[in-house]
Amino acid sequence: MAARLRSPAVRTSIFYATLFTSGAVSNPFLPIWLSERGIGTGEIGVINAAPIFAMIVINMIVGRLADRASDWRTVIVIGSIIAAIPPIFLLFKDDYVSILIIWTLLIVPFQAIAPVVDAAAYRMTRRTGMDFGAIRVWGTIGFVAVTLVAGVVLDRMGAGAFVPLLIAVSLIRALVSLGLPLFRSPDEYSRPMHPIDAPINPLIAIRLGQLWRPWFLMTLIGAALLHGSHMMQMGFGALIWAEEGIPGWVIGILWAVAPTAEILAMVYFERITKRFAARHLILLGCICGALRWWGFALEPDIWVLVLLQTLHLATVGLTFLGITNFIANWTSEDIAAEAQSFFVMIRQVVTVVALLGFGILAGTMGAGAFYVAAVLSAIGAVMVVVSLVLMNPKRENAQVVI
Repeated sequence: MAARLRSPAVRTSIFYATLFTSGAVSNPFLPIWLSERGIGTGEIGVINAAPIFAMIVINMIVGRLADRASDWRTVIVIGSIIAAIPPIFLLFKDDYVSILIIWTLLIVPFQAIAPVVDAAAYRMTRRTGMDFGAIRVWGTIGFVAVTLVAGVVLDRMGAGAFVPLLIAVSLIRALVSLGLPLFRSPDEYSRPMHPIDAPINPLIAIRLGQLWRPWFLMTLIGAALLHGSHMMQMGFGALIWAEEGIPGWVIGILWAVAPTAEILAMVYFERITKRFAARHLILLGCICGALRWWGFALEPDIWVLVLLQTLHLATVGLTFLGITNFIANWTSEDIAAEAQSFFVMIRQVVTVVALLGFGILAGTMGAGAFYVAAVLSAIGAVMVVVSLVLMNPKRENAQVVI
């Protein structure tokens, strides 16, 4: 039993359980906390967008450093520790400019390590035959659990409990990161041959410049547009629900329904990725995104919102599986973190624009801004279709699934 708890899979799973907990606290409740401090929707959009904008500049650098390091673990641990420090300063500062700076310093290191964690864990599982979904699902489980707890605590204690909760989960993540395994440990994993020394599909990228091929780029942009469409809910959904009179504990449940549905995608990861092409999963996610946000714009009853939230299974769960598989299928391990960071960079550009735009639209259109989110998802679907038209691996005699 003790040996099993020390296994790379279990240690990575435990870290995943803490990885998204700061988001579990902040995603639904940051807008409410900011609003109580007199900060408007436009400024809330800027606060959410600022750290993502900063990451556009440094994201690729972090990915490259992670690939060049002796192990991806080094960057993950350093980033986790740095991310635990800024929340403490929110206890002493609550004006707009201070929050903008502190929030940026809080989110940047977390955003930097997230793609590295996914790349490291996914490559580890591919080499060893582990089930990536069984590991990654703990990230969603941790998110759901903390979202529910935060909803109850904040409903009973008020917005004043927001910052202490944020500090607690950030410190826990930093401590747990110290127990991560060496993802490239020669004692536990066998390193594959360098792409230059091993037979390789000519379509698989071994250099960063090869990621700019139109068919590859179109898929990344499509997935990024779908992610960007989520920013309306991430940044302003809880605020709109609160203004409609929905209590905090119900908001917590609504927020938890989405990742709970996502768990199904993670549990059946192996079956799904073997049966369905990666780009087809992303396409399905985009279509479901358009339906989900259109429904939100109609301001339906709570039970309808619950049903729409279950579409998170496709808009995030299946799309995550699709884009992770897509990038891993078409890039070599030597640029694993850098390739994942390249996609995150594109996603962040879209996210910044979306957050700023939705910040304006939410203030003028309210729930009607979800119509714009639906259009973004639909455009993402078109981009993926174009990618499939430009390059069909079966037509090109490729040896891996798309």
